[in-house]
Amino acid sequence: MSTKENMITCDERKDERDFMVRSQIAARGVRDRRVLEAMRAVPRHLFVPQSYSAEAYDDYPLPIGSGQTISQPYIVAFMAEALMLKGSERVLEIGTGSGYQTAVLSLLAKEIYSVERIAVLLERARATLEALKIDNVELRLGDGFYGWAEKAPFDAIILSAAPFDIPDTILQQLADGGKLVAPVGPLGAQTLVRTTRRGDHFDTEALFDVAFVPMRPGVSDI
Repeated sequence: MSTKENMITCDERKDERDFMVRSQIAARGVRDRRVLEAMRAVPRHLFVPQSYSAEAYDDYPLPIGSGQTISQPYIVAFMAEALMLKGSERVLEIGTGSGYQTAVLSLLAKEIYSVERIAVLLERARATLEALKIDNVELRLGDGFYGWAEKAPFDAIILSAAPFDIPDTILQQLADGGKLVAPVGPLGAQTLVRTTRRGDHFDTEALFDVAFVPMRPGVSDI
């Protein structure tokens, strides 16, 4: 894994990304300049199935197979901003999915460690990230409920699927002063929360209501 500053260069459909950032993200209150630049840089159309390519820059989630989705651009940007990354952090992502959020995070932090439970999604994400020459990301097939203990502690943790409650196993992998952003709750009644660790205490604030796929245990080939 490289720890140098990452860059992504893709001019294809750049105008659509610029419009997406202006109309869907900045217009709704995301202000972090680095987050806005990352959202402009990452070609979302490369992370969605070809049949949905025309909709890649619309502001809603899209199916990516295996019962999973790629989150709407605004949510990706909001969650990234909520982590308050400065560029030197080690980040744990639970739920690689398409790899889109992983790519965005790669431009905002030093090292990204991403766990995905569905093998076919992990390999597609790996291929796309490698094609974009993103080299500060490490991927792993595994049960997200266990995090990635061997690489802990993490300065930031982000969940891309919703557990009923944040597993203590994951909370304990958060560094002191670190932030965790995740959707929490049952389907139909989920809230995006941000948790900050302060020693042995975890302070949690509710951000707003969301709708994510449920977080599931175990691993799967499909």
